[in-house]
Amino acid sequence: MTKKEFSSKVKKLYSEHKKLTSKRNKKQAKSNGIYDRYINPVLTAEHTPIHWRYDLDQSTNPFLMERIGVNAAFNSGAMIFKGKIVLAVRVEGADRKSFFAIAESKNGIDNFKFWDYPITLPETKDPDTNVYDMRLVQHEDGWIYGLFCSERHDDSKPDDTSAAKAACGIARTKDLVNWERLPDLISYSGQQRNVVLHPEFINGKYALYTRPQDGFIDTGSGGGIGWGFTDSMEHAEVKEEIIMDRKVYHTIYEVKNGLGPAPIKTKKGWLQLAHGVRNTAAGLRYVLYAFLSDLNDPNKVIAKPAGYFIAPEGDERVGDVSNVTFSNGWVEKKNGEVLIYYASSDTRMHVASTTVEKLLDYCLNTPADGLRSSASVQTRNQMISRNLKVIKKLRK
Repeated sequence: MTKKEFSSKVKKLYSEHKKLTSKRNKKQAKSNGIYDRYINPVLTAEHTPIHWRYDLDQSTNPFLMERIGVNAAFNSGAMIFKGKIVLAVRVEGADRKSFFAIAESKNGIDNFKFWDYPITLPETKDPDTNVYDMRLVQHEDGWIYGLFCSERHDDSKPDDTSAAKAACGIARTKDLVNWERLPDLISYSGQQRNVVLHPEFINGKYALYTRPQDGFIDTGSGGGIGWGFTDSMEHAEVKEEIIMDRKVYHTIYEVKNGLGPAPIKTKKGWLQLAHGVRNTAAGLRYVLYAFLSDLNDPNKVIAKPAGYFIAPEGDERVGDVSNVTFSNGWVEKKNGEVLIYYASSDTRMHVASTTVEKLLDYCLNTPADGLRSSASVQTRNQMISRNLKVIKKLRK
């Protein structure tokens, strides 16, 4: 390949990448009135910078090969930072190792651009094998915290190369570039894969939403969304956890559930977004559900609609781990708009838009789960009866 041909191919790579990252996003025509989905994913593996994947020096890469591949971009924390929407994206390389990278957008709907470098996350004395699913929280103590899953091999099973154990990793920053790694969370309830920091102090303590479980995949006797306190984030230790939202038989969260992003504070309570998992003949199905917790006692659930809030649809159902929607990031704008960032099938990132007002209406006025088919029919029949009366009046 001549220098001219090499240069031409590099330019083409950048041109195609610019077209992709500059593509405008539009709302889907179909809406359920609760939120609006958008036509295009906001981030995919192809959105990652060219210089992350290709060696652009002809002397060391004469065939312009993709040297370090990227498999997926998903499960992103989110916040507003210096007037822009930023996502702490879980980027998974072709080598299966995940890392974090910041992508920013002015409107939070399209034109997301990755910063030049991924996050260089310091290691602890016991290095992580893999890190993922960071929740970004601007805490009232002045720090931006990133809580994430830290995965290591389970050395108690030396002959099982797939045996893993999970802990809550903790890091903090002021600029999203320079990160201080703190010791992993200490808890006494098994493994922790989904831990979220409450954004405010509760009686002078840091509050954490936890997800205790017996094993890396299976919750076993554990599970449910937990709640506990620690005096310090520098040496975080939760000595006691209560379960604020339990697993329940024959629901969307009968296998396991965990909180997504940190909650949004409203006048009527804390808006919460969580994921629920159930088993099917085709494997586990992950969906999102929403609920409202008490303003002064955030671990007390005061309103919880039945069923899922967001479930995978269409192309979202297909990916590395199919039939999955997962969220660990959302933002509230000053005008009350809420942008929900969710991943589909462990592959790509999407956005849905709604408002605080709509979310409160959804949580407070959508019927709760009656937990039986008969109760479900009764609730539906009540609405049908009211609707038929409305229709009759309209026809007069």
